[in-house]
Amino acid sequence: MAGTKLIYLADNRREAVKAFNDWKSEWCIHYPRAIRCLENDLDEMLNFLDCPVSHRIKIRTTNVIERSFREVRRRTKTMSCFTNYKSVDRIIFGVMNHLNNNWEDKPLPNFTQDI
Repeated sequence: MAGTKLIYLADNRREAVKAFNDWKSEWCIHYPRAIRCLENDLDEMLNFLDCPVSHRIKIRTTNVIERSFREVRRRTKTMSCFTNYKSVDRIIFGVMNHLNNNWEDKPLPNFTQDI
């Protein structure tokens, strides 16, 4: 997956799209549906490239997402078993809903002042 780094470390959108197309040609044989999904959202995924370089690492990071998944694992790991898929869905929904409510009160800083 080293080719994916070339996408998000590109200097500009044109380079990122070229890197994506190179990466896509290698992986579309193995995972065509996943690649199509990423391709459909490529413009949105590359929006961070429109921001100043100094802000990109904070914008493109997945720390918030990773933290959410760690919290779900932490909550579900302590439970010995789930009776069915709906019970798992309920706990995951509850954790995500709690995190969303907390984030709602913490808006992102205004990055446009440096543009």
